[in-house]
Amino acid sequence: MGVIASVHTTRDLDWPDTYNVRDLGGLPTRDGRTTRWGAVVRGDHPGNLTVGGWAALRAHGVRTLVNLTGDEYEPGEGLEVVHVPLDDLDDGEFWDVWGRGLDCTPLYYGAFLDRFLGRVARVVAAVADAPAGGVFVHCGGGRDRTGLVVLLLLAAVGVPAEVIADDYVVSTARLEPAWVALGAGDQTRKIEQLIASEGTTARQAVLDAVASHDIQDYLVGVVGAVRVEAIRDRLVLKYKLSTI
Repeated sequence: MGVIASVHTTRDLDWPDTYNVRDLGGLPTRDGRTTRWGAVVRGDHPGNLTVGGWAALRAHGVRTLVNLTGDEYEPGEGLEVVHVPLDDLDDGEFWDVWGRGLDCTPLYYGAFLDRFLGRVARVVAAVADAPAGGVFVHCGGGRDRTGLVVLLLLAAVGVPAEVIADDYVVSTARLEPAWVALGAGDQTRKIEQLIASEGTTARQAVLDAVASHDIQDYLVGVVGAVRVEAIRDRLVLKYKLSTI
């Protein structure tokens, strides 16, 4: 089998006006392949982007934005936004159990997959059906709602659970300057206290969410085998990468 060399050195993308943007390329899969650079990018809300930020997003190859919030914004020429709000905050019963005043914690991931199949289907289909070009998946801070969608995408193509959990954890540190710059309240400590009260950690909660389902089979049931294969074609290189 042929190999190609990677020229990328970091997944963090320091676009102007963003704080928590990462390319999902360069991650290993269990079959020895690697995720494709530029295929899917995760991040925080682009609504505050100025000209430089939008230019960086386009230059990276992004052509479709999957918006997991209910917010509207104008992306500019050459970009399409697919609005697929992920959370159903009207479902008070669910959030009373899993959020307890915080709607941003991985504790709810496994239960969310069972309760909100329609919402999962819409967001995964948005990525699978996107036209050529990179897909930017975002919520507000790019950590929790985005983290759940990224978990599904990466697990679907065979990225190990430990790698998925490591990626989730990166967001907490990257978001620290965002709360200061945006004048927003940082819920990180409250989130950590809630997770600790359940006798676990954020990283372990992500691992547990991956283990709660056979993600590939789950997604085949939710969106169909054709769309799952489309996710794999978009995200995974056909050839192994050289380490040279």
